[in-house]
Amino acid sequence: MRATTIHAPGDIRFEEVPDPRIEEPTDAVVKVVAGCICGSDLWPYRGENKIQAGSTIGHECIGIVEEVGSEVSRTKVGDFVIVPFCHCDNTCAHCRAGVQSACVNLGGTSSGQGEYARVTQADGSLVATDGMPDDDLIPSLLALTDVMATGWHAAVAAGVQPGHTVVVVGDGAVGLSGVLAAAQMGAERVVAMSRHAPRQEIARAFGATHVVAERGKEGEARIADLTDGIGADAVLECVGTDAAMKTAFTVARPGSTVGFVGVPHGVELPVRRMFQKNVGLAGGMAPVRRYLPDLLERVLSGAIDPGRVFDLTLPMAAVADGYRAMDERRAIKVLLRP
Repeated sequence: MRATTIHAPGDIRFEEVPDPRIEEPTDAVVKVVAGCICGSDLWPYRGENKIQAGSTIGHECIGIVEEVGSEVSRTKVGDFVIVPFCHCDNTCAHCRAGVQSACVNLGGTSSGQGEYARVTQADGSLVATDGMPDDDLIPSLLALTDVMATGWHAAVAAGVQPGHTVVVVGDGAVGLSGVLAAAQMGAERVVAMSRHAPRQEIARAFGATHVVAERGKEGEARIADLTDGIGADAVLECVGTDAAMKTAFTVARPGSTVGFVGVPHGVELPVRRMFQKNVGLAGGMAPVRRYLPDLLERVLSGAIDPGRVFDLTLPMAAVADGYRAMDERRAIKVLLRP
């Protein structure tokens, strides 16, 4: 098959690689109908993460089940499925506790930007739709594989409640999904920190009541003004940098929680402020499978349309152009079709 590979920082190729195959009886092979580029894929692309030259990249995809292992019973060949980026058996103690991203049989999608993907725990991971979905639903269903579930996890971890004032740090696809999640959970005020007009527009469409374009101390001062010096009842940190985390804790009111889902790079926690102000930190890698049934129902009912985060669609063969567009912030999130 052909799939996206990474060879060095900035070196993305779409080339022939071995076909994925059934390796364990719990596996399935999915023919990819749509995949996408994640903001976290930019870390290795920019040289911030170690790279194994020639390895496939891409962990978000949806598609049609092509083959299943001998122990797969719930998932059928021909099913149209949503593939969580983290695979789980959905039965172990951690899965039963709602932490499927720490499953004892954890796996992950490794060729979501390719023609086929192997799923290591098919019955526990895959969620099928009722037949082949309409093409206009493809973007929103694809968003459920990671970014929408991750934004939702940030809001859950932060303890968003009806009536809350929520601040979302980060205006990428995950941050925008966090805005949508907070609005769906009944937050009275949702403040999106964004200085990019196209992203601000989506944030408002997703339920942001306020937009703060300033960053750093100026942005933190604007949040203080908006909250009469009290701070936010819940903060969603959706970036993963030290600056974003510092802002999140600065704008959080005493007794609140920062829900973090940005992959941490160079982050140092302000432990003294956390102690003095009783501000908590919760979150981490999203247990996508935990949220999928509810989020799928919301998409199918029209309650949410997270696919709006995709503002550029390319053929998979042009994936290198998609990486450049996201790296240069000319695109929020790129959808890829084989």
